Amino acid sequence: MHPGNLWGGRLDAIDSDRAEAEEEERRRNMTEWDRGALHSQQLSAEHQRNQLDETQQGWLLAPQDSWKKKRKKYVNLGCISVSRTVFTWTVGSIVVLFLVVALPIIIVKSLPRHKSTPPPPDNYTLAIHKAIQFFDAQKSGKLPKNNRVSWRGNSGLKDGLPDVVGGLVGGYYDGGSNTKFHFPMAFSMTMLSWSLIEYSQKFKAINEYDHMRDVLKWGTDYLLLTFNNSATRLDHIYAQVGGGLRDSESPDDIYCWQRPEDMSYDRPVISLTTATDLGAEVASALAAASIVFNDKPTYAKKLKKGAETLWPFFRNKNRRKRYSDGQPMIQAFYNSTSMFDELMWAGAWLYYATGNQTYIQFATNPSVPKTAKAFANQPELMVPSWNNKLPGAMLLMTRYRLFLNPGFPYENMLSRYHNATGVTMCAYLKQYNVFNRTSGGLIQLNMGKPRPLEYVAHASFLASLFADYLNSTGVPGWYCGPTLVSTQVLKDFAKSQIDYILGDNPLKMSYIVGFGKKFPRHVYHRGATIPNDKKRRSCREGLKYRDTKNPNPNNITGAMVGGPNKSDQFHDIRSNYNASEPTMSGNAGIVAALISLTSSGGYQIDKNTMFNGVPPLYPPAPPPPKAWKP
Repeated sequence: MHPGNLWGGRLDAIDSDRAEAEEEERRRNMTEWDRGALHSQQLSAEHQRNQLDETQQGWLLAPQDSWKKKRKKYVNLGCISVSRTVFTWTVGSIVVLFLVVALPIIIVKSLPRHKSTPPPPDNYTLAIHKAIQFFDAQKSGKLPKNNRVSWRGNSGLKDGLPDVVGGLVGGYYDGGSNTKFHFPMAFSMTMLSWSLIEYSQKFKAINEYDHMRDVLKWGTDYLLLTFNNSATRLDHIYAQVGGGLRDSESPDDIYCWQRPEDMSYDRPVISLTTATDLGAEVASALAAASIVFNDKPTYAKKLKKGAETLWPFFRNKNRRKRYSDGQPMIQAFYNSTSMFDELMWAGAWLYYATGNQTYIQFATNPSVPKTAKAFANQPELMVPSWNNKLPGAMLLMTRYRLFLNPGFPYENMLSRYHNATGVTMCAYLKQYNVFNRTSGGLIQLNMGKPRPLEYVAHASFLASLFADYLNSTGVPGWYCGPTLVSTQVLKDFAKSQIDYILGDNPLKMSYIVGFGKKFPRHVYHRGATIPNDKKRRSCREGLKYRDTKNPNPNNITGAMVGGPNKSDQFHDIRSNYNASEPTMSGNAGIVAALISLTSSGGYQIDKNTMFNGVPPLYPPAPPPPKAWKP
């Protein structure tokens, strides 16, 4: 092989045409191969670009067709952009909620409103509205324009004049006569204040709160006139305006039968220099009322000042005497049998009104209840009334122990008051046979004597209030000997007695005038028996109206009469005044009992208002030490 033959072929001569033809064929093939290769290279490069684009688009934006399918669409809300899907669901949810919740509310709101009918007031509420009106009918003096009793007018405008500086105009007539007895009047104001303090929310619920305060203020304004309230020392107090003796034959409140508007006879004023019980009762009334009017600081201060001015007067041992002693015109109607119960009563009320410990120290001094026979367990001393404040005074101080628990040095005496109160409540219960009952169920607290309802009303109030005290402290009851008695038993006792007064009795008669269908029509009352025809009747001319068998021309709405006898019988005649005459203190008791039992305004008492004037019993905790600084 020739070394120069690089292709490995023969070195023979070749035909030139053939050689040219072969050369041409080779060139053509080479050109086609080059074109194919070039096309393949172009296809390969394009394929690589496509692969690169798919990779890039997979990483970044995806291929065009896929991007159109998979791209999330957004809604620009200005400050933010949210997914269209999220936006759609949110808007849809809001629309659904609007249709399901808001639209029905709008429809309901747009419909005419029909106020839901409140439950009808119970009998106690209905009776309270009546009972309070009695005090409007008993007002003396120049009546306000909005006085609620159409057949009453101005009267007693010269009372106390000219002997008493400023006169003794105002106040209340006690019952069927035109006499103003200050002792039971003051007690009545104390009881009205007590019920207002404990049950203010109930009086507000029945729209009688302002009315009651007007009634109370009419009385306390007058009581401030019964002594020199601007003095620092007192030497006398006025006990009564008007009056007379039962066998009197001279013109006076007993001999004459006249409307108070027609009185023209002299009305004597009884002034006393020794009147421990009267002074203490007036002080109690003013102190209790100052708590009611604590939203009127100037008036409350005036009431407290009056009460504290009276304190040294009736505490003076040289003046220690019952106000009725040696006073026949008092003894015949409101004879006081003790005075130490009033001293306990006044001590408690002045302490609550002022916070001065002198008063509670006196009220818990062992010698005071001992002299008053507070722990004697005598049934007659367990009956609350204008003449016996022991049950009320001990319950009032039991309140102090239950809610504030002052401890030493008062605990020993307060616990004895608490125990004595429990014994009194046990005595009211039928199973212990302390007091008799009529066949109709009325407890005979006055031992079968006339006028039983007044005593029943006051005892019912104390029983109901004691139950509320226990309920407010979470105590389920109290012990009568070894037996735990539920507070509901006391409530049931109070309800049974008040229900009797309202008509649940053998005669089916309500003993509150104007309440129910059957009530007394011949009430022993001068103003109610004489027609209001603008004709003046002389002293004895009105007797024909007293003695007639016709019903009274004027109903003295709300008056609670004396009540039935021990056989549940009641004779609706004026001559039987023990049964048919109402009194201030009796009506104060029935108002207090009714408000304690009504369901209007709830069943809770006001625990705190009574103690607004009482300072903190214990010193405040010292402030924490200052933070240590290095």
